[in-house]
Amino acid sequence: MRLLLLSAICSFISGGLFAQEPVPAAAGVSYGAGSSKKGAVSVEKMQLIVKEKGAFEGVIKGVVKEVCQEKGCWMRLQVENGETMMVRFRDYGFFMPFDIVGHTVVLDGEAKEKEVSVKQQQHYAEDAGKSREEIEKITTPKKEIQFIAKGVRVVK
Repeated sequence: MRLLLLSAICSFISGGLFAQEPVPAAAGVSYGAGSSKKGAVSVEKMQLIVKEKGAFEGVIKGVVKEVCQEKGCWMRLQVENGETMMVRFRDYGFFMPFDIVGHTVVLDGEAKEKEVSVKQQQHYAEDAGKSREEIEKITTPKKEIQFIAKGVRVVK
């Protein structure tokens, strides 16, 4: 019994030691597979390509507008028209720091237009720290372009 208890305690301690905390945002820091600025297009140009061809694969550059406040498991990039674009991370393989809002990033991945259910929109709103009233106002599914990043690099 003591051996079992000791084993459980060691497991909890080692899990805490090896848990990955996101590195604070700073120019040059990479997350996931990273990304290069080479060939990066704007969020707006990428959205035009998705509308025209149905999908986009490559590198984009944008400014972070919002980050999931639970784990950093998604972020939204600013779009010129004042809207934002959802970015998620391939297989939840990495997370972004909460302090990355306002930083310019380059992302390597792919984008498609998806229909986002009411339940998923409400989940994102809850993760973003929105009020119960704001969350309850979400009542219809919507189509949006989502980017799935395999790597992110902070530019500035």
